[in-house]
Amino acid sequence: MTSEIISPIELKKMDPVFGQLSFDNHEQIVFCNDKDTGLKAIIGIHNTVMGPALGGTRMWNYANEWEALNDVLRLSRGMTYKSAITGLNLGGGKAVIIGDSKKDKTPEMITKFGEYVNSLSGKYITAEDVGTTTEDMDRIHKVTNFVTGISESIGGSGNPSPVTAFGVYMGMKAAAKYQFGSEKLEGKKVLVQGTGHVGETLISYLTKENAIVYVSDIHQDKMENMVAKYGATIFDGNDLYAADVDIYSPCALGATINDETIYKIKAKVIAGAANNQLAVESIHGEILRERGIAYAPDFLINAGGIINVYGEIAKYDKAEAMRRTENIYNTTLEIFNFADSNNITTQFAAMQIAQNRIDQRKKENTNK
Repeated sequence: MTSEIISPIELKKMDPVFGQLSFDNHEQIVFCNDKDTGLKAIIGIHNTVMGPALGGTRMWNYANEWEALNDVLRLSRGMTYKSAITGLNLGGGKAVIIGDSKKDKTPEMITKFGEYVNSLSGKYITAEDVGTTTEDMDRIHKVTNFVTGISESIGGSGNPSPVTAFGVYMGMKAAAKYQFGSEKLEGKKVLVQGTGHVGETLISYLTKENAIVYVSDIHQDKMENMVAKYGATIFDGNDLYAADVDIYSPCALGATINDETIYKIKAKVIAGAANNQLAVESIHGEILRERGIAYAPDFLINAGGIINVYGEIAKYDKAEAMRRTENIYNTTLEIFNFADSNNITTQFAAMQIAQNRIDQRKKENTNK
C-alpha cells in the first residue's frame, strides 16, 4: 500500500477524467483493479439514451493509463454514434484492459473482468475487440449474461469480424460510387493498413473483385500470408500515406489521419475499419473535404460487427445481420449526399443524423 497521497488541491488541478480532451459528457467511467489477477481495466459508458451501452473490450499494451483512458473515452463515444446511425436501440460503451494480450492475459483475469461487467447490471454489455476473442467472451459468459459475440455453439453470433469487414466493403463500394462514378473496384489500387481478422476478410472481398491490393502491417508474417493467400502486394514504400493508390483503408488503430499525414494522402477515397481515424474530427474532416477526398465515416461503415452481435439481443439470425449490414452501402451514399447538400464534412453529417435520433429518443423518454 502506498503512503503517498495527492492533496485534494493538486488532484483538482490535474482534472484526470473530466478534464480529458476526449471526455464528452460521459455518463460513467468505471476503473477496475484486481491485484490477484493483474487486471487493470477501464469501462467507459458514454450514453444510454437509446439503450444499454454495448461495445467491445480491447486489450492493449498502452504506454500509460492516460493513453488507456483517452482511448476508452473516444471509443465509447464512437459506439454511441455507431449504434444510432445504424438504427440500433443501443447506447455507446467500450472497455479497455491494460496489458499485452499475448503475454499478460489469463483465464482468471478475463473472468474477473466479467465480474466487473456483471456488477453494472446490464448498463454495459461487452463483446470482443482487438486483443480479445470469442473464447474470452465465452469465459465472460460464465459469470454474466451481459456479453455478446459468444460462440454459436452456445447460442451466440460468433466472431463479428467477418460481418464488420462486409460492412466496410459495402461502405467502400458506396464511396467509390460517389467519387469515381462506379461502385466497381476492379482495377482500383487499394492499400489496406492492418491485416487482422477484419483486414484479411476485407482483402478477400477486394481480391475477388479484382482490385489491386497492397498491404501494410507491423507483422511481416501476416503480410506474407496475405501475399500467399490472396495475391496481395506488400507495400514497400517509405511512406504509406503518400502511396499512389485510389483507396486508403485503415484497418488497424485510429488517428492515422492527422497533422503529419493528411497532406501526404494521394488516395481519393478513405474507407476502413479502424475506429477514430480522424485525430481531430473538426480539423481533419474539413481538410479532407477541402482536398476532395471522399471519407466514409468509420463509425458508420465498421458497424457490421455491432449489427451482428445485436442479433443476440434482438433475436435475429446471421442472414438478417448480413442484410442489415448490406444497407451500410445506402446509408453511406445518403451521408455523402447530405454532406454535399449542407456543405459540411461527411463526419459531421453522420454525427448530426445520429445525434438527431438520440435527441428524438431523449424527448420521447422525457414525455413518457
